[in-house]
Amino acid sequence: MSSIPLPLKGSCRCGRVEIEVSKAPIATAACHCPGCQKMSSSAYSLTAMVPADGFAVTRGETVVGGAHGEQLQHQFCDHCKTWMFTRVAGVDWFVNVRPTMLEDTAWFRPFMETFTKTKLAFAETGAARSFHEFPAMEELEPLMQEYRAWAGEAER
Repeated sequence: MSSIPLPLKGSCRCGRVEIEVSKAPIATAACHCPGCQKMSSSAYSLTAMVPADGFAVTRGETVVGGAHGEQLQHQFCDHCKTWMFTRVAGVDWFVNVRPTMLEDTAWFRPFMETFTKTKLAFAETGAARSFHEFPAMEELEPLMQEYRAWAGEAER
């Protein structure tokens, strides 16, 4: 993993919505859950968990799309329907940003993979940690500490 060149700027496919990440992620992940597989039209989705105060929509507006549940608020460009980021209800301190929306993705590598119980047989992510489902909220702090050490090692 290369050093993260902050701030990171990005946009949806059509460019009507632009975002900026000004703080380093607290973790990175690949998710193999069926919802992510369907929304990404792929074997898994990628996520950079960014501190909420280090993330901004700098142009345009997003709309809730995908699963319209109370827990997850998936944000999409209303014009091109690109899935840009996700907010978790009741968890206001981080935003799950789709790193492929960013102009520079050379730094990205998934630290963990989640929902491996529904992982497609061919899908490999190279993640350091794997979880059968999602890690419990109480596991996040130790995982963030482990991620910081892992990301620092990867930069060397």
